[in-house]
Amino acid sequence: MNELIRNLLKLQSLEFSKTAQDSEKEIEALRALVPPPILGHYDRLRARAKKGVSAVRNQVCTGCHVQVPRAVEINIMHGEDIQICENCGRYLYLPDASEPELPEVQPSGKAGVKTRRRPKAVAVA
Repeated sequence: MNELIRNLLKLQSLEFSKTAQDSEKEIEALRALVPPPILGHYDRLRARAKKGVSAVRNQVCTGCHVQVPRAVEINIMHGEDIQICENCGRYLYLPDASEPELPEVQPSGKAGVKTRRRPKAVAVA
């Protein structure tokens, strides 16, 4: 993973954690490592209470759940340049293989199948 994205991820986790006041020095140190144009874009997203960095899983941005073009995913794999989601504007990264995957949900047979009841027959005298 690109070192710049790694720094942005650390910054994001510190800023969105509940103990953000305790880690002001660490936040300032990380902000110094990120170039101003990238930090400006990140801060615009943060001002809207959005996370600035999002993972790509199964070729889908986890921030907006829109499919990412295959070429963008390949560029992220090579790590030559940082990529931005075309839909939500978040910086994209591929999670390491060591990160835990979300558990897959197994369908449970007849979920959601409803039976109809017949109306009661009324006897006419």
